[in-house]
Amino acid sequence: MSGVDITSEVTRMNWNDLAGKSLNGEGVSRAEALAVLNAPDEEVLALLDAAYRVRRKHFGKRVKLNFLLNAKSGLCPEDCNYCSQAKGSKADISKYPFLPEADILAAAGRASAAKARRFCMVNSGRGPTDGEIEQISGAVKKVRENYPGLEICVCLGLLAPDQAKALKDAGVDAYNHNLNTSENHYGSICSTHDYQDRKSTVQTAQSHGLSSCSGCLFGMGEADGDIVELAFTLREMKVDSIPINFLMAIQGTPLEREEQMSPQKCLKILALFRLVNPASEIRIAGGREVQLRWLQPLGLYAANSIFIGDYLTTNGQAPEEDFAIIRDLGFEIEEAPCPSSALTA
Repeated sequence: MSGVDITSEVTRMNWNDLAGKSLNGEGVSRAEALAVLNAPDEEVLALLDAAYRVRRKHFGKRVKLNFLLNAKSGLCPEDCNYCSQAKGSKADISKYPFLPEADILAAAGRASAAKARRFCMVNSGRGPTDGEIEQISGAVKKVRENYPGLEICVCLGLLAPDQAKALKDAGVDAYNHNLNTSENHYGSICSTHDYQDRKSTVQTAQSHGLSSCSGCLFGMGEADGDIVELAFTLREMKVDSIPINFLMAIQGTPLEREEQMSPQKCLKILALFRLVNPASEIRIAGGREVQLRWLQPLGLYAANSIFIGDYLTTNGQAPEEDFAIIRDLGFEIEEAPCPSSALTA
């Protein structure tokens, strides 16, 4: 990609033509994707308009809300440089083992009250023990019984095939394991596992019938080429849901002094991922309040999903603020489908 003449590529680019290619299944090229990232800031609105054509075809005006629960915090042996829970992190966070079932159910209740469509449970660590799989499976069954309209996603680290099967049998809908960055850049942010470990976990989840949720974390010193490669890797892997995180430089982590991205660059990234992955759920995840700032609403012209409430070890904005953003854009919150029993009552 180093041979691409970005200046000439951007000069002759028509963003609506890219939307057309994305809509008709032709797909944008890597050179065109790189041109999106290098678009002049004054063309961001035109670029978002093109991305919205694709978003509208696949998701209409719906916004899917996701609720995140840090079900096991800290105590992690991995050294991911961005993470407050990682080995070596000096961040001031709570540390606790897997939460009791009653706490899981209470969190699911908060998710339902906040109009969330998906309830996401996250465990810190390299991967789950068989005992944790049993605990999580029991909690999932209870959530299923009490909140049948909630989708359930779990994020537990590296996953073995028999563990994936157990989660599917328990009623888990989706498995999250982010690739985070390109294979080329991965070694600079983590040394205790590699990129292929992450890809293999996503593929294990897919092969056992779990919906794949795998995304990104930008703002870690990656090049534009790394962003493009990750967008295409996720397309090639046919990932269903792509959470796009923007770095929150947490004090006490190796990346605590990393510079913020501009809101315009964040919007270009969101547009790029929509154009490259037209039918995938694109979620604006951690860091949107910090990196997009006052331009947060514009992100929903490319993305169709957000987290509502807090993140793993950092606070999000109040749900009422997100409801206002969705309302003022003229969008609507995606509702859970009616249970089949209700349709036949």
